[in-house]
Amino acid sequence: MKYLRMLFDNFTLALLGVVLIATLLPCSGEGAVMFGWLTNLAIGLLFFLHGAKLSREAIIAGAGHWRLHLVVFSCTFVLFPLLGLAFKPLFVPLVGNELYLGVLYLCALPATVQSAIAFTSLARGNVPAAICSAAASSLLGIFLTPLLVMLLLGADGDTGSGLDAVLKITLQLLVPFVAGQIARRWIGDWVKRNARWLKVVDQGSILLVVYTAFSEAVVTGLWHTVSAQHLAGLFAVCGILLAVVLLGTRVLGRALGFSVEDRITILFAGSKKSLATGVPMAQVLFVGSGIGAMILPLMLFHQIQLMVCAVLAQRYASRKDEVEAEVQQAVK
Repeated sequence: MKYLRMLFDNFTLALLGVVLIATLLPCSGEGAVMFGWLTNLAIGLLFFLHGAKLSREAIIAGAGHWRLHLVVFSCTFVLFPLLGLAFKPLFVPLVGNELYLGVLYLCALPATVQSAIAFTSLARGNVPAAICSAAASSLLGIFLTPLLVMLLLGADGDTGSGLDAVLKITLQLLVPFVAGQIARRWIGDWVKRNARWLKVVDQGSILLVVYTAFSEAVVTGLWHTVSAQHLAGLFAVCGILLAVVLLGTRVLGRALGFSVEDRITILFAGSKKSLATGVPMAQVLFVGSGIGAMILPLMLFHQIQLMVCAVLAQRYASRKDEVEAEVQQAVK
């Protein structure tokens, strides 16, 4: 049952619904300006809450496992970008130049927090290390992702000037995040108690950004420039990227002599990309009408990673039962 909920969650359906609404009823003119202001406020609130929720105690508790964290960070911020560049001759014919830039943006993002921890827990991996790695990856992403975007996309990405991008990141992401960390001593317990309904704020912010971004993209002809062939190719690209990273994290975990629990953490924390961070960050980093195409690969990759990792987590969770069954069969 938990497996099915991970495959078909309400938020995924809401994302698809928002894309459909933006396609049929996109905001434009004064409405687009109003939604732009609302989006900026929502992004600030989102990162404020991220800062208020991030437990320094959890980070300190898992920080000692530095070898594991180094492998996870290397997969997130080194392996993914290198694969995105290396596979360019394969990916561009499948998705076109515009969506390929979105794939490169996907490769530059930090790991997701919630699903990495949830899958690690379900698979009976090293949960404290997963908490530490995922939280630290989210924090590092505020600094590393804009740098990687400028390195990977270069002149091809409509990111504005480098100084302007840094200023936007500082004001809209870093300042609210730091403010949330400072306010944690006063509101941390309240945030923890109300985590369930505050999740609505998180998801609502993402849905608002997606609607605004896709509205602008639809008005400027997104679905006329992105063909059905390229959309089908994008499924293949996301699948290839995820498969290679999953294989790489598994091989690295074994080759470096990590325990089964640590290998599970590396697998799930090192193969994830954060929709919660990536969508609002795209709104800050990119200008013009290309934001919809930039986040489309991320939205698709997000769902594929949930489906594949749900299956893998279930298999890892049942590993002890399989061993016991083999033992009992041998005894008989």
